[in-house]
Amino acid sequence: MAVDVLTTMKELLGEVQEDVDNPDASYKLRTARQLLSVLEQRNEDLSMAVSEAVSDDELLDRLRELDYIQPAVDDFAG
Repeated sequence: MAVDVLTTMKELLGEVQEDVDNPDASYKLRTARQLLSVLEQRNEDLSMAVSEAVSDDELLDRLRELDYIQPAVDDFAG
């Protein structure tokens, strides 16, 4: 869910940025979008670290269900 929220926010900011003629406002919107990308990457890194550190599959599944961590990349492979 956190990734969906960040993606939606980036898309909305991008749409607004296209409609803004003020260079200062456009700069601030672009910066906000970049900061959201940083948060998204940190979220992915944290999810990977938790997945690697926790060996209990049931606990990992529960954390994923609660959207505390993202599904592993391997979960989408098959």
